[in-house]
Amino acid sequence: MSVIDEIKAPISEELQQFKPYFEQKMLSNSRKLNFVVKYALKTKGKQMRPMIVFLSAKLLGNITQSTYTASALIELLHTATLVHDDVVDESFYRRGLFSIFALFKAKIAVLLGDFFLAKGLLLSLENNEYELLKIVSEAVKEMSEGELDQLEHARQLDTTEEDYFEVIRKKTATLISACSATGAYSAGANPEQMSIMKEFGTKLGIAFQIKDDLFDYQKTGLIGKPKFNDIQERKLTLPVIFALKNGSINESFSIRKIFKKKLKSKSDIHNIVDFVFKNGGVEYSVNKMNSLKDEAIALLNNFPDSDAKTALIKLAEYVVNRDK
Repeated sequence: MSVIDEIKAPISEELQQFKPYFEQKMLSNSRKLNFVVKYALKTKGKQMRPMIVFLSAKLLGNITQSTYTASALIELLHTATLVHDDVVDESFYRRGLFSIFALFKAKIAVLLGDFFLAKGLLLSLENNEYELLKIVSEAVKEMSEGELDQLEHARQLDTTEEDYFEVIRKKTATLISACSATGAYSAGANPEQMSIMKEFGTKLGIAFQIKDDLFDYQKTGLIGKPKFNDIQERKLTLPVIFALKNGSINESFSIRKIFKKKLKSKSDIHNIVDFVFKNGGVEYSVNKMNSLKDEAIALLNNFPDSDAKTALIKLAEYVVNRDK
């Protein structure tokens, strides 16, 4: 049994029921749109966000119809943001497959993203789930702010460590935080329990993004994320931010000059990666990531032992140890 299967085990039946439920919620009356929607479903990942919603609900009590609504809402809005992101980034691949943008072009991709957003709003209103809608809408707002902040920092090349953590908190961690918070809410959690689960999701989400950012400094490329993608896009992530702060003035100046290039050669990439390793950027980032993972797990000690708690601990370990 794989690690993912072990994590899913306490909620395997619910996830099986969720799949057709979610697919039905994605459909429309348009044959053309349904064709595109079915392709979008192929690019879905490991169901990490529904896993967090269902496990958080089971940790706090029972999985309810509200839990299914929360999972579908988050998946709809998350899928919308991914489709829109590929248009903004002009990305031709999503998890090793052609993106919606690549196959159907920008207009259809934007309209599909808008369709998913509308479906998420309607799903919440039809089920009178106003609190779920509030939690997820706040997350999407922060995600948009985080993406805009990152674009501005990439243009200015002025990202500090504080800036970096605020950006990834917004653009990645807020949605994972919304998963754990909505899952807890759907099971009838009290405000204190919801606050703990929200913080758990935030720490897990930041650790998740640091791991993603470390992939640029791996020895091999990874399916779904082009090697050195962040470097080419002038994104100053934690490994290079730390290295620039701790490297010599002359070396750091040279690396910043390379980062300013619109297109970097293999030699440029090699110089950046060597600089980051030499000045402890990767080691520092790994330590930060593991520290956040440990803090997230420690928050779960506020709850009794259960299969769901064990699965969430395994999920946190998986987030920092995955290879893609």
